[in-house]
Amino acid sequence: MSLIKSISGIRGTIGGKVGANLTPIDAVKFAAAYGMWLKNQTNKEQFTVILGRDARISGKMVSSLVGNTLIGLGINVTDIGLSTTPTVEVAVQLDKADGGIIITASHNPKQWNALKLLNSKGEFLNAKDGEEVLRIAENDGYIFSEVDNLGKFRKKQHYINKHIKEVLNLALVDIEAIKNANFKVVVDAVNSTGGIAIPALLEKLGVECIELYCEPNGEFPHNPEPLKEHLTDISELVVKEKADLGIVVDPDVDRLALVNEDGSMFGEEYTLVACADYVLGKTKGNTVSNLSSSRALRDITLKHGGTYHASAVGEVNVVELMKKNNAVIGGEGNGGIIYPESHYGRDSLVGVALFLSHLATSKMSCKELRNSYPNYYMSKNKIQLTPQINVDVILNTIASIYKKEDVITIDGVKINFQNEWVHLRKSNTEPIIRIYTESTTQKSADKLAQRFITEINNSIK
Repeated sequence: MSLIKSISGIRGTIGGKVGANLTPIDAVKFAAAYGMWLKNQTNKEQFTVILGRDARISGKMVSSLVGNTLIGLGINVTDIGLSTTPTVEVAVQLDKADGGIIITASHNPKQWNALKLLNSKGEFLNAKDGEEVLRIAENDGYIFSEVDNLGKFRKKQHYINKHIKEVLNLALVDIEAIKNANFKVVVDAVNSTGGIAIPALLEKLGVECIELYCEPNGEFPHNPEPLKEHLTDISELVVKEKADLGIVVDPDVDRLALVNEDGSMFGEEYTLVACADYVLGKTKGNTVSNLSSSRALRDITLKHGGTYHASAVGEVNVVELMKKNNAVIGGEGNGGIIYPESHYGRDSLVGVALFLSHLATSKMSCKELRNSYPNYYMSKNKIQLTPQINVDVILNTIASIYKKEDVITIDGVKINFQNEWVHLRKSNTEPIIRIYTESTTQKSADKLAQRFITEINNSIK
């Protein structure tokens, strides 16, 4: 397994050989590179970085390595401990820190961990800055501080509560309507920090919360990616408890999936669609999602008189396009909600509050709300990569074959057909090629996906 270095951070599996996995040496190396990049941004004498982690078993070890490396560079570290990715982003803003690092591999299985790197705005590094961090790491360009100039370490608690307060203060979060709706909700937090944050938020909103896998011990009871095939337990419990809906978050709480009252999936693609419908109904404006996201957001945006734009995959790409087009809401079809009134980062706490506000004021059930949106069906597949596979050659070949269609190549290859599309790209977070398709029926989406999987496999041979 090789380390994956991308705009989504530095991630790999724990253990193994240096340079081939996320070993302690690699954690120190990339933390030091980030620290040097930070110090090169300005001539300031004092720098502070916010450090937080999800509940992964390896989190404490990696966090300790990263924190002490920064201290060795003369950078002050504020460790907020068990936290969420959006909470660290908010903490950077609240504390006016110079940057932040979240120790999390997001939706990856428990053997993975990663360093997600933030700038002084609490946003992910852009491509240029990320490349500079990698350049420093490759050239061992570190200069550590002498003993009298070491950074200071301090722990600060209660940032999840501060984050919740920020969410509750958002103008479009209708606390009274949510409380009056008397919602009963089941929460699956895959035994990570969502088990701290989401129930605490729901308590403030007056929502009855039934906890499922909310113990932040890092022992994931199922694959942590919030996809339908991994969510059978919560689907059954929602029906058994006669709950109004189920809420599912990934280990670092930047992806939000929902379960209808009958146990069916609301659809992670439709989390953003529903929140955007609510926001656009109150605030006129534009939206952005990535190329792998559903056309349903485009339809809802046009319905409200706004303009829809599509970016390359990756949160930083979505954020850049949102800023360029003054989008009032955006995100990714994996259940990531970005609401600029809060901050420019995917945030499941914000998503939960906006969705419950929408559900409460619409007077509809979760299933009825889902049925009110255009029906598109997606097929999400992957092909495992090996060092011998040249992804660029494969994708260029497919782009050439379909050059008479509407082809977009800003991120892999997306081919828009009249009633469906396919997006083929190398993942930023795993050694795989992703094959996403969308069509007007599940059967046709699956058929389109299988067609391109066959074409890719034939190219590999």
